[in-house]
Amino acid sequence: MKIDPLYLEPHQARLREPTQYETLLGDAIERAFGQGQWELDQLLACLNQTGPLAPGGQAWTAESFQSEMKRLAQGV
Repeated sequence: MKIDPLYLEPHQARLREPTQYETLLGDAIERAFGQGQWELDQLLACLNQTGPLAPGGQAWTAESFQSEMKRLAQGV
């Protein structure tokens, strides 16, 4: 099934433009995935090495990453 590009809206659920932090975080996650860093511990190691840091300027942990992803998904 081919989707007509006229009806494809990749940001249809977005209520606002992403912040600079959100853009940097998304780019960093994409880079890690592009390097084959699929496991959470590998992803966090990449984020801690390249940034951005977790909220509060702390190193990323599994808990802080999951909490931040939940917060961002809720649009808070």
